[in-house]
Amino acid sequence: MMGRDEKDQEQFFYAFNLDDHIPRDHLLRSIDHFLDLSGLHDHLAPYYSHTGRPSIDPELMIRMLIVGYCYGIRSERQLCEEVKLNLAYRWFCRLSIEDTVPEHSTFSKNRHGRFRDADALRFVFEQVLERCIVEGLVGGEGFAVDASLVQADASRRRHHEDDGNDGDWGGGSHAVVEYLNSLDRSIPEGGKQPMKVSQTDPASRWTALRSGATFYAYSTNYLIDTEAGIIMDVEATPANRSFEVASTRTMIGRVAERFAIKPKKIIGDTAYGSAKLLGWLVEKQGITPHVPVWDKSAGKAELYGRADFTWKAEADRYLCPGGKSLLRNRRKFKKKRTGITKAKTIIYRASQSDCGHCPMKARCCPTDPRRKIARSIHEDARDLARSLATTKAFAQSARDRKKVEMLFGHMKKILKVDRLRLRGLSGAHDEFLLTATAQNLRRMAQWLGTDPPRALAGALP
Repeated sequence: MMGRDEKDQEQFFYAFNLDDHIPRDHLLRSIDHFLDLSGLHDHLAPYYSHTGRPSIDPELMIRMLIVGYCYGIRSERQLCEEVKLNLAYRWFCRLSIEDTVPEHSTFSKNRHGRFRDADALRFVFEQVLERCIVEGLVGGEGFAVDASLVQADASRRRHHEDDGNDGDWGGGSHAVVEYLNSLDRSIPEGGKQPMKVSQTDPASRWTALRSGATFYAYSTNYLIDTEAGIIMDVEATPANRSFEVASTRTMIGRVAERFAIKPKKIIGDTAYGSAKLLGWLVEKQGITPHVPVWDKSAGKAELYGRADFTWKAEADRYLCPGGKSLLRNRRKFKKKRTGITKAKTIIYRASQSDCGHCPMKARCCPTDPRRKIARSIHEDARDLARSLATTKAFAQSARDRKKVEMLFGHMKKILKVDRLRLRGLSGAHDEFLLTATAQNLRRMAQWLGTDPPRALAGALP
């Protein structure tokens, strides 16, 4: 039987406990267990005024941002709407059912001001990383490094015309001002002037994928511990290999300084096999490089390459396939010379008379009067890396390196960070730090939490 439910008076009071409505195995419950932002207020205290209107609690904004990056909510306007409607999000952000959610514009004002001035997002990332270390998820035995391209928020069709007219930059946005203030640092050592410069985000770099697609991009550089795939550090750079390789030294040094952790080995692909980086790892840091050497020592078209020559370290010379010596200096100088070139190599030369009558000349130096070999000043480190490439430990390291690639896949496919929303290098810095923080929190929740369902919002592998 159907009827109308008529009430004389609405209920005045409701007994509603927000905590009772959040499932015990919810992902945010586990994340909340490991997230400690108690030190954030003290960290930001010097950047807040004691007069004027009350400020929005920075912990609330950080918690809202973590929700957005954990669940792939890329728009801050949408994030505010989701927090209004979702009880779990309200609970995680310490908001009651009646509390007002901040306006989306609040994030922009604080990001360009207090948060960046205090490097608050770096502080939060390191607080989460410290908890990972305390929980035993960081072994410190081996680190893996890699970089991934992320498309910048810049049109592929708008390029700056370098005609000396500074007014061509348009409105002078944060990204443009930041770029113009750092022009002296915009080209890496050994790098070249960019082919094209974006008019909207000039710090990004014009780059191309193997598929042929071209766009402006930044690189997110990850340094992870191979024990549980915890991200030890992250660095935003323009999409340029020289910047990416240089960031490795920055990240290793920063982890050693902040947490007194230095790995015994570093794992990377061929891009990190440059002589300069290998020399720094082996000679300066005492870190074993499980990295393929960036090498051109093999011969071409049936010609002898550097690999066909025997190095005699005690005699400081090379022996050619015919048994003749290649020396650093063939005459004595009154003032001793190092023989190191601008390219950080030492040239070893054969005698012209030895090469002139050698039956192997056609396969050795057919167009030159004598053979010469350029040896890097870091060749000992390169030799060490070559010798490790055939070991079982190196094969295992190659498998461990895939953990970085899996994190990049998770970042782009699940967390939706495949195109940046913020401009400028500082904007990329903010987004990459928040992404890495969210991934470390999710990893702790997966390994140590209340076992949230693996299917929930795309659990990390």
